[in-house]
Amino acid sequence: MADTDAGSDTADGEPTGDETDDAGPGDPSGLGDGPGRESPSAPTGGLVVPVEPTPTLRQTVAYAIEAAVEDGFSTVHLVEIASWRDGDPGAEDRAASAERVLERAEAWADSDLDDLDGERPPVTVTTELIGGDEYLFGPDDYVRVLAAYAAEHGADAVLLDPEYSPVGNTTLLQPLEFALSNTSLAVETAPVTRPTRRERLRSEATGKRSVAMFGFSLAFYLILGDPFYWFDWVTGIATAAIVSITLSRVSIDVEPAIPRTPMRVVRGIIYVPVLLFEIVKANVEVARVILDPRLPIEPTMNRMRVIVGSGLPLMTLANSITLTPGTLTVRARDSDLYVHSLIPSARDGLFDGSLERWTRFVYYGRASARLPTPRERDDCAILQGPDATEELPIAAADGGVEGSVGDGDSQADPGEEDREDREPTEVTDG
Repeated sequence: MADTDAGSDTADGEPTGDETDDAGPGDPSGLGDGPGRESPSAPTGGLVVPVEPTPTLRQTVAYAIEAAVEDGFSTVHLVEIASWRDGDPGAEDRAASAERVLERAEAWADSDLDDLDGERPPVTVTTELIGGDEYLFGPDDYVRVLAAYAAEHGADAVLLDPEYSPVGNTTLLQPLEFALSNTSLAVETAPVTRPTRRERLRSEATGKRSVAMFGFSLAFYLILGDPFYWFDWVTGIATAAIVSITLSRVSIDVEPAIPRTPMRVVRGIIYVPVLLFEIVKANVEVARVILDPRLPIEPTMNRMRVIVGSGLPLMTLANSITLTPGTLTVRARDSDLYVHSLIPSARDGLFDGSLERWTRFVYYGRASARLPTPRERDDCAILQGPDATEELPIAAADGGVEGSVGDGDSQADPGEEDREDREPTEVTDG
């Protein structure tokens, strides 16, 4: 990661001169309200600025430098929070793209510091890509990573770009601000000029994501209707336009590109009959077990760590598993899928990773499909029953005390720990 030193011997976190006298006394964030802020108690640590390529990023960086100089922050931390996990297919390309955004933001910050009148202020600019060691699913996860970084580097304030969205689609600024308010960090949103509603609408209606969503929506509408009837074309175009404008950034988390997007569409078409075959095969297996009482029905909860990436690929795999009779995706957390299986063969098929391999094929090509299966990677576990290999936290039958039944052992009543000989309290096996 790049570090740009302002060229001063002043220790980090220590203001010089009267730098702490410029913030407003009524400013709870300690960042003040712009030029002319006055306060004797401005923070003197670091200022963290989450970065994403937005229309207001340049203005936010400029305001961050202004706030750092006027309020006495020793360091401006430009950080990008990864919306992917290191090691996923395509993660290296996404990390390289994030690094380029950080380099551009750092260059802007350096330019703003150099353009100030007089001697360059003793402000250090650092950049870092964080959060790539796990999947982040919501504002609380992003705030946890951001707060941990701030604590590690002695930063005490966060400046948010008003257009900032860590997941690259719908803006999470409001819930992110709310989650940050529960930390000890001072939080401010940069008071910069945001795109007008007309600019937003024009951008949504003409972007690559919108065009791709329009084409997909229109094709799907005509498949369900009559492609040779003029009225279906009129209503289809109107419907597809509304869907593309309102949902393109929600449904498509990365910009479509050539040849990547067309190849994904082609591979997705190949995957459809494969998925249908898996559904039919699973139907037959489940029907056999139901009709023949000699065959075992062993409902269990299972955990499977997958390597497909986050967002749309993970959703595709989870829904493919749910569509296949005998398995139901219950939860996705980090890179783990928690799947309920009805019969042993369904569980074995899950661990053999056929659907995971096909999902990687659809999104990343044949090379990624050759990766080892969850069973070969030892990335799977049975959480219930006599064959359990890991414990499953559940609520006990006595009103919410957590226990575990992964190995079939009963849990002792925690309210009687002082007794030497006590009867074990049974826990309901979910």
